[in-house]
Amino acid sequence: MSGTRTNEELFQGLVLSLAAGAMQHLGKTMNPMTNKIEKNLEAAQATIDMLDMLEAKTRGNLSDREAQLIKHIVGDLKLNYVETLNEKAPDAAPAKDESAPAT
Repeated sequence: MSGTRTNEELFQGLVLSLAAGAMQHLGKTMNPMTNKIEKNLEAAQATIDMLDMLEAKTRGNLSDREAQLIKHIVGDLKLNYVETLNEKAPDAAPAKDESAPAT
């Protein structure tokens, strides 16, 4: 039975590690290598897609605790991704609007 517990801990560690990487790519946490906030939305999307796939492929094979963890993590990451996209859009829109009348 200790093997099952170890697998649960490993699964939790994998999910949390991927989630931490995605949050870093979303610019929500600092990159520990550069000590800077950096955004890489393509990398964030790839990691979210990977976790989404992991959730789908493991569905029915996880404990209730594991299933809730990955469902919560994926949902939270998707919300943060959309929030990050919305933060970026208003910055770009006014610059285009302001430059149009000037030309």
